[in-house]
Amino acid sequence: QVQLVESGGGLAQPGGSLRLSCTGSGFTFNMYAMSWYRQAPGKERELVARILSGLAISTKYAESVKGRFTISRDNDKAAVYLQMDSLKPEDTAVYYCHARQHYTIPGGPAPDEYWGQGTQVTVSS
Repeated sequence: QVQLVESGGGLAQPGGSLRLSCTGSGFTFNMYAMSWYRQAPGKERELVARILSGLAISTKYAESVKGRFTISRDNDKAAVYLQMDSLKPEDTAVYYCHARQHYTIPGGPAPDEYWGQGTQVTVSS
């Protein structure tokens, strides 16, 4: 069955760094767009970063993290990473790994998508 397993969350000080990892299994990894979402208490889940596969322009970021976070993927390892630098207290949230099929059949079902269980990132002094 499909699994997305996250690691790398934890506590960091403002200005510090963390690197999140997510490893997928049970699906064809390179056929899926991979994303990181986050949700802070009392707020809606938001897209942090997304990376596609096989495109020249394949990444996108939330404005709040541009220049600080970097998403990357390794299809051979079925892994996606989020390097988080210059962390701020407002980055504190549960971070979720997400996979969604790149393509769908016209008139067919919605693309398959999967979620990890989430990993806590806390930025505090």
